[in-house]
Amino acid sequence: MTNRERAMNILHFMDVDRLPAVHFGYWKELLFEWAEQGHIPYELAKSWGDSQEADKKLDEIIGWDFNWYNTVRGNMRLFPSFKREVLDTFPDGTQRVLTGNGVIERIKPGVVSIPSEDGYLLKDREAFETLFKPKMKYVPERIDLDAIKRSFKDRSCDRPVGISLGSVLGEIRDITTVTGMSYLIYDEDEELFADIVDTYADMQYECVKTVLESGLKFDFAHFWEDVCYKSGPLISPEIFDGLCAKHYKKRTDLCRTYGIDIISLDCDGVTEKLLPTWVDNGVNTMFPIEIGVWGDQFEPARNKFGDKILGVGGMDKIAFLKDKDAVDKEIERMKRLASMGGFIPCPDHRLMPGSKFELVKYYAEEIKKIRP
Repeated sequence: MTNRERAMNILHFMDVDRLPAVHFGYWKELLFEWAEQGHIPYELAKSWGDSQEADKKLDEIIGWDFNWYNTVRGNMRLFPSFKREVLDTFPDGTQRVLTGNGVIERIKPGVVSIPSEDGYLLKDREAFETLFKPKMKYVPERIDLDAIKRSFKDRSCDRPVGISLGSVLGEIRDITTVTGMSYLIYDEDEELFADIVDTYADMQYECVKTVLESGLKFDFAHFWEDVCYKSGPLISPEIFDGLCAKHYKKRTDLCRTYGIDIISLDCDGVTEKLLPTWVDNGVNTMFPIEIGVWGDQFEPARNKFGDKILGVGGMDKIAFLKDKDAVDKEIERMKRLASMGGFIPCPDHRLMPGSKFELVKYYAEEIKKIRP
């Protein structure tokens, strides 16, 4: 069987010869660590990107079958984006920077994690109408079909290929910041926030529709959200449902008219309270199912929603920082979840610095021995 056949069969509860060894990429810092340790060529670390040629070469070295995050998309964010501008530079080298999203970040030298937010432009109706709304409109220039088709052809047919559906709320959170989103929803202007969500969603729908109308065929479709944290959603589930449900349904209905029935969604944190909105409106696959400090979320979701929920992910990547016993425990857990059907094991996010090359390689080899 090809890896594409394995993946699609599993997600349709059909027989396979074995599990595919699937991953979700790496922090760049980890790849440079591995290069310094002599495990991989430095050039691969430098040039790596999801499902690009360097990614495939790393798959061969490590033993992965493929990177699940193999999607194509148009320009579905602010267009044009704001011009990046350094607003202030402090004695320690820290800078206040205006980003393409219209957010002001504090960027500290040598820090590679997500920068802290120091301000944002989308605070009121005037800012939305004059600065942001024109950048949220659909225009044909957002979709370079020739580039998408070239990218599509470059992607191996031995792995599933997805179309990005964008984001209903997660990317707006990037634009307003969590603080700004909270003020707009709860204290300042609920109607304005609904207009922002609707405007952005309508643009993304048109982008997806244009790509699908091109005739390209996809195995799955994928949303990115990240609107939860370790204690649950960043927004009331009731408000979330009222703002977002219709937009999920509109895009998932569109996908199904083009024969796409695997529709996944990436949201970190504890997602339990938002799952009903997603499942009721056409999302049927959790990816990458972050473990965090709260534990497995796939089995409880399967128990609640039955075969309406599928999974790709759920392997606690922290095991790669530990030892073989920790990895073996995860392999056994993945074997049990895979036996439920409709589930493909995959590390629950990018592999982080400190992950041990020999443990990652061992995991990839062992996963391929499992016959669900």
